[in-house]
Amino acid sequence: MTTPQLITIGRVSVDLYAQQPHRSMTEVESFQKSIGGSSTNVAVAAARLGLSAATVTKVGDDQFGDYVRHALEHTFGVDSRWVSSHPELPTPLAFAELDPPEDPTIIFYRYPSAPDLDLALEDVPVEAIVETDIFWVPASRFHAEPSAATVTELLRRRGRKRHTVLDLDWRPMFWESPAAAHAAISPMLDHVSVAIGNRTECEVAVGTADPDAAADALLERGVEIAVVKLGGDGVMVATADGRDAYAPYPVDVVCGLGSGDAFGGAFSYGLAQGWELDRIARYANAAGAIVAGRMMCADDMPTLAEIESFLTERGAAT
Repeated sequence: MTTPQLITIGRVSVDLYAQQPHRSMTEVESFQKSIGGSSTNVAVAAARLGLSAATVTKVGDDQFGDYVRHALEHTFGVDSRWVSSHPELPTPLAFAELDPPEDPTIIFYRYPSAPDLDLALEDVPVEAIVETDIFWVPASRFHAEPSAATVTELLRRRGRKRHTVLDLDWRPMFWESPAAAHAAISPMLDHVSVAIGNRTECEVAVGTADPDAAADALLERGVEIAVVKLGGDGVMVATADGRDAYAPYPVDVVCGLGSGDAFGGAFSYGLAQGWELDRIARYANAAGAIVAGRMMCADDMPTLAEIESFLTERGAAT
């Protein structure tokens, strides 16, 4: 089989979205099931745009694990050949409490540990990861072993090949402290060519939340493309040749989950197409805005036609 254009590695879960927004979990009556995990969602988002995408992860040897594989292949068009099974640990669950919808609470069930943290080198497609056009790594991979050592070795073998992407992906519940996260994440910047994160994630990685200072710090570490997400202020994209800020596309937020992953999938698509960074940033910004205006993550990732229609309606040339 051919090597996918994009390979992501990281978390996977069965996501359960509360169907009654503005209610606490004590009041929620029903849930909608899907799949999730940041790297999984990025693969789904890129596949929805037409990129050949695979995710490397591990599920439990259970019915939820069967569902994850089936959904990846048959619903979302993501290559699942490297989704292995753990004989003892269950497939993780993640409950989304939409109270408020724009800033949901995620309740993780990853006990006693998650199968995706037990990825060893023999579980992963080393040659394909070295060869693929885009390798996407969330920084949360480095909070536990053997995942941290495995992904570090994959990055070493890839040799900072273009485009090796580090999603700075700060999840406080996975770390003892920001200092512990910094100690694990910062060295990984020496292995990647693209770094993407919001202001808080940049502060954890390089010690500053100031967008320009963070971009400078990332570029000084040898990163070719530094993307600093600015929330309601849009996004900044910096290279050694300069930097540009892109205003957000205003939408009525339906759910605050998944927009960053939509951004990542569209950004990966643009990289694979060889687009100029200006076009990549506009498409990625639009993808994130579209998903913010929808309820689900994986299920609601936009198509290329939807992104282009969205940009046209807002007077942004494609």
